[in-house]
Order: sequence, then C-alpha cells, then structure tokens
Amino acid sequence: MSVEAKGKTGRGRESYSDRAYRELKRRILDGQMTVGEQHMEQEVAAMLGMSRTPTREALIRLANEGLVEVRPRHGMQVKPVSVEDMREIYEILTALESAAAGLAAEQRLTEQQIGALREAVSDMDVALASGDLEAWARADERFHRLLLAYSGNVRLEGLVGTFIDQAHRVRMLTLRLRPKPEASNDDHRAVVEAIAKGDADTARRVHWAHRERSGRMLVALLETHRLTRL
Repeated sequence: MSVEAKGKTGRGRESYSDRAYRELKRRILDGQMTVGEQHMEQEVAAMLGMSRTPTREALIRLANEGLVEVRPRHGMQVKPVSVEDMREIYEILTALESAAAGLAAEQRLTEQQIGALREAVSDMDVALASGDLEAWARADERFHRLLLAYSGNVRLEGLVGTFIDQAHRVRMLTLRLRPKPEASNDDHRAVVEAIAKGDADTARRVHWAHRERSGRMLVALLETHRLTRL
C-alpha cells in the first residue's frame, strides 16, 4: 500500500481513503454527481486531487453502500433509485428505526441526550415556521441519526444509516412536492417524550407509524409525478 493510501495515521487524523470517501459521498448526496454521470477511476482521482489507490478504496466503500456502481474498464456511475427501491428502503427504515426508538427508551438516556433530541425537533419547528425546507430536512436527518446513535446498537446504527443515505437524494428532490411536514414534527415530539419516560412500547409504536406514513407518502409522490428513477 502506498504512503498516500495509508494516509495520516495519527490519532484522530483522517486517512486519504477516508477523505476521498467523505468527499465523494458528499457530492453524491448533494446532487453534485448526478445519476447517469460516468467517470473513469483516474478522472475521479483527478477531481479529488488524489492518487488512484485511495480513490479506488473510496469507490469500493460507496459501491458496498449501494450509492455507486463500479465496473472494470467502465469506471463508476451513481446508481439511480427507483420507486421500488424507495418502497423497500422505507420498509427497512420502518422496522429497524422503530426498534432503535424502543432501544433508546430502554437505555434511560441522559438529560443531555434527551435535550439533543428536543433541540432537533425545535429546529424543525423553527425551520417550518420560516419556510426553510432545507433547514427542516437537515434537522430531521439529525434527529434520526441521534435516535440511531442513542439506541446503543452500533451495528443497527451503521446498517440503517446506509439506507438513510440511499434515500437522501430522493427525499431532497421531492422536498417541495410533499405537504408541509407539520405532522412529522409532532411525531418526533411524541417519540422524544416516550423515550424520556422510558416507555419503549410507545416509542416503537409511534415511530413505526411515522416511518410507515412517510414511506407511503413518498412512494405515492414518486408514482404521481412519474419519477421512476432518480
């Protein structure tokens, strides 16, 4: 392995491979690298200002997460997300995130952790009141990431996080097609209160219903607007 591939090995310092992965993932999720866009490995390396070894390692990670397709002699391509993909992703999110909500309630979270969840919901309220849907989406995603982190199950957090990433681009592209998400904020608030009380059954039930409704709504939007591959 080259010196660059190993990257910086000091404690808390990011390797070249990790940096390439983080930057490529950001560009994909933000829509800077679009579906159908194709790049050879050396083109991606030049885009990042890095050698091919860390670039290749980053692309393999992204392919394993279902964000890109990598083919020998054809380079990489951002994978499209279909209506059926979103239906399946939300079935997984519904089941596993509701489990995470129940586990978080069983963890007996600290006041600081409960405060972080409440702050995310408060930021969602503020964003909606000002009509800033992008800020609402950021606060919403922060809430879901915190919920997973507070479940205490690292494997669950990693697995569900991958599916959240796969759904991200579609969620952002349909953000202004959906009804104003006031009910979503109320759902989140109810989940936080259940977690604060240590009521795992209610936390699971409320979050299950929330994710199930969200999934049905998003799939219906895609079908209505004939957005079959995003």
